[in-house]
Amino acid sequence: MTQQHIVKSYDEELNRLTTLITQMGGLGEAQVASAIQAVTKRDSELASRVVETDRKVDAMEREVQALVIRLLALRQPMAQDLRTIVTALKVSADLERIADYAKNVAKRALVLNQMRPIRTVNGVQRLSRIVQEMIKDILDAYVDLDAAKAVEVWRRDEEVDDMYTSLFRELLTYMMEDPRNITACTHLLFIAKNIERIGDHVTNIAETIHFLVRGEALPVERPKGETTIYAVVEPEKPAEGPGGESSDK
Repeated sequence: MTQQHIVKSYDEELNRLTTLITQMGGLGEAQVASAIQAVTKRDSELASRVVETDRKVDAMEREVQALVIRLLALRQPMAQDLRTIVTALKVSADLERIADYAKNVAKRALVLNQMRPIRTVNGVQRLSRIVQEMIKDILDAYVDLDAAKAVEVWRRDEEVDDMYTSLFRELLTYMMEDPRNITACTHLLFIAKNIERIGDHVTNIAETIHFLVRGEALPVERPKGETTIYAVVEPEKPAEGPGGESSDK
C-alpha cells in the first residue's frame, strides 16, 4: 500500500500493519455472518462461538495499536505513510466495534432461541445481507486503495437506515397485534439496531479510506435515511375562543 523505503524493515512493518487490518476485517466479517446465522437458524452453539471469538478481534486491535505506536515513535512517518498508519489505527477501532455488535447479536440469539420463532426474523436477515455486502466491499476498497468504491459503500448507509426504519415499524406492529410477541420483538429490535450500527462503522471506514487515498475528507454530509421514528409528536393546542381565551374549558 506504500512506496518502497530504503530501510527494508520499515516496509515489512507497514505491510504487517496492512495484513493485520485485512485479517481483522475478515474475522469481523465472519463474526457478523455467523451471528446473523445464529439468529435465523436458531443455532445456539454457533452464537456461543461468536461470543467467544470476540476475544481474538480484541487481541488483534491491541496488536495494531502496539505496531502503530512503534511506527510513530521509531519511523517518524510523514505524508502518505503517516496517513496509512493513522488510517490503520482508525479502521481497527471501527472493526473492533463491528465485532462487538456481532457479539451483542449473538448474545441476543441465545435468548431468542429459547422462545417460539416469529416471522420477522426474515426482515433482520434482509437488513444484515446489505450490511455484510458493505463490509466485504469496504475491505476490498481498503486493500485496493479504491476511493471510488469506498464512496459507493458510504452512500449505501442511507439504504440501511431506511430498511431499519421499516423493520422497526414492522416489529412494533407485531407487538401491538399480539402481546406475546413483545419480548421476542424487543430482542429483534436490539439486534436490528446493532446491525444498523455496524453499517455506521462501515461508513466510518469508507470516510477514512477516502482520506487515505485523496488526502481530504468527503465534501458532503453523510447520507441518512428516514428519521421519522425519532420524531416528537406535539399535542394539539386547544382552539381559542373570542378574546383569545381557550374554548376548551
